Amino acid sequence: MSERSHWDVFCRIVDNFGDAGVAFRLSRGLAREHGKRVRLWLDDLTVLAKLHPETDAGADAQFVDGVEVRRWQPDAVHWRAEGIADVVLETFGCDTPEPYVAAMAEAKPHPRWINLEYLSAEAWVEDSHALPSPHPRFAPLTRHFFFPGFTGRTGGLLRERGLLVRRDQFQSDLGARQAFWRSIGVEPPPPEALAVSLFGYAGAPYDGLLDALSRHPGPVWVVAPEGVASAALAAWQGRASGAKGGVRAYAIPFLPQDRYDELLWASDLNFVRGEDSFVRAQWAAKPFVWQPYPQADEAHRVKLDAFLSRYTAGMDRAHAAAVTGLWDAWNRGEGFATAWPAFDARREIIAYATREWCHRLCTHADLATALVDFADNVLVG
Repeated sequence: MSERSHWDVFCRIVDNFGDAGVAFRLSRGLAREHGKRVRLWLDDLTVLAKLHPETDAGADAQFVDGVEVRRWQPDAVHWRAEGIADVVLETFGCDTPEPYVAAMAEAKPHPRWINLEYLSAEAWVEDSHALPSPHPRFAPLTRHFFFPGFTGRTGGLLRERGLLVRRDQFQSDLGARQAFWRSIGVEPPPPEALAVSLFGYAGAPYDGLLDALSRHPGPVWVVAPEGVASAALAAWQGRASGAKGGVRAYAIPFLPQDRYDELLWASDLNFVRGEDSFVRAQWAAKPFVWQPYPQADEAHRVKLDAFLSRYTAGMDRAHAAAVTGLWDAWNRGEGFATAWPAFDARREIIAYATREWCHRLCTHADLATALVDFADNVLVG
């Protein structure tokens, strides 16, 4: 372990659960698996309390699962008294507080300073990964931009040690799966059922999906944790004219992070959003449909297309078209009924391709390991 082992991680909540989810998973990995002392500075602890119920949303300082969590109140914190970390990691373009930066400039040696960017499959990410950016006002300081990604020329994805072993044990244990379903208030689905988890933003064609599932030839279990998707599910259930077919719909309470992983593992098809659940669906190695965080300038469409290009590259043309068509319909909010049959007919083949995709991702270093290697060996090497 490096002698310089104190990390400060800064996170401002923009995409609600995704930002806090990624920042906490990363902080926990740095502490648990790499022996770092980590302080996670968050500006909204109510979000973390949903993901980790042991969090006290009213506390200014506490430990949550091995991570020192601090309320980010830039105007109220005397950074020199708090101490400057050896490695400063700002997430998703949030700016480290200027008084803290000023203290960094005075520190000897200067802290290593990293900006963790949003995840993208776009080609330019590989060329921009790890590039330095000298600070224009505090000349001694240089910030490096670190990009998560899907290739060996990026920082990789968050993946805890033993995650896939736990997944495989869970998926091969019928008793564990049935106990999980009961623990969240869901009757265990029969073996022939299609189990669907539903998590998304406003604007997705929830009614189109549910109507399509109501015409599925076998039983369908749809499970939506508390949020936009569960509200849409409840509204669909309440329609007097809605044809339910074999659909059993469950709107359940919000699940903590680690329990949500189990929902993804237990389901046959996962609708996910943002960044954190998007990555976790890939580790689940089940067919999934992604809704990126909508942006006014349509930048999310570029991200969607870039990922689809990589994810479907090894698929037969017809299978790739089925995936692309359904994802496009889900994100446009129209055309889902037309796109669903082609996707549904190829789910088993898409499931195989998704497992292969997961295996390829595992050949790259995980994000926490890549960050530690960069901070401890590259920046001080």
